[in-house]
Amino acid sequence: MKPKLLRTLAALRRETARWRAHGLNYAVVPTMGAIHSGHTELVTQGLKRADRVITTIFVNPKQFAAHEDLGKYPRDEAGDVAKLGKAGCHAIFLPSPGEMYPHGFATTVSLSGPARAGLEDKFRPHFFDGVATVVAKLFIQTGADYAMFGEKDYQQLKVVTRMAKDLDIPIQVVGIPTVREEDGLAKSSRNVYLSQDERQQALAIYRYLMNAADRIRSGTNPQTAARAAARKLASLGFKVDYVAARNAETLAIPKDSGEPLRLIAAAWAGKTRLIDNIPV
Repeated sequence: MKPKLLRTLAALRRETARWRAHGLNYAVVPTMGAIHSGHTELVTQGLKRADRVITTIFVNPKQFAAHEDLGKYPRDEAGDVAKLGKAGCHAIFLPSPGEMYPHGFATTVSLSGPARAGLEDKFRPHFFDGVATVVAKLFIQTGADYAMFGEKDYQQLKVVTRMAKDLDIPIQVVGIPTVREEDGLAKSSRNVYLSQDERQQALAIYRYLMNAADRIRSGTNPQTAARAAARKLASLGFKVDYVAARNAETLAIPKDSGEPLRLIAAAWAGKTRLIDNIPV
C-alpha cells in the first residue's frame, strides 16, 4: 500500500472528511519520524481498532530545549513512507513548521499532574508543554477516534491521556506495550547513535529494572529497589538521571502497598540518553 501524503491541514481535512462520509473511523499515530518497528506496531494495533490509520510525522521544535540539537534529529522521509506503507498505513500527515505554527502563533498548553512528576520534566523542563501543545493540535486537526502511543515513553503517554481528558478532546488514547529487540533493548530512534559497546551496555537498563521489579514483588520497599538499580547502573558506567518507582497512573510517589506501580528509568550510555520502564 502506498500511503497518501498530506502536507497541509486543508488536505488532511479533505481526506478525513471523505473517510467520515463513508462511515469509516480511524486512528492516529503521532511520530517525529525516524520510523522503526515500534512505530509500525502502533500502526498495526491501530488497524485492529479502526478502519483507517493516519500517521503524523513532525519534528516538533517546541519540545527541544536550546541545548538540544533539533537539526541533528534523524530524518528519512522516503524510508519512513516506505515502512509505514508496508505496515498498512493509509495516510501520512507531514506538515511544515510554518503549517503547524503559523506567524503569530501564541498558545501553549500548560500542564500539571503527571507532567510535573520529577522524572523527564526535571531534566527537560519545557518538554511536555511542547509535546502537549503539538499533540493537542494533532488530535484536533485529525479528529481521530483513537490515538496510538507506545508505553516506552510512559510519562508522555500519561501526560497526553490526562491532557485529552482535561480538555474534553473526544479521542481514546491507547497505550501499546514497548516493542523490544530480541535481547530486550527497547526500540528507539536514538539506538542508532549507540556504538557497539554502548549497545551492549544499554541492555543493563532493562535487566536491572526487571531485577528491581522482582525484588519489589518479593517484599522489598519499591524506593529501596529503585535506588539499588540506579547504583548498579552507575557502577556500570551509566550517567543515571533517575530510576524511580511510581504510581502507574498518576506517576506520584506511591504511599501504600496496594498501588499499581511502574518502574521508570533514564540513563546515558555515552552521549545517548535512553529511557525505559516496566510494570511491577
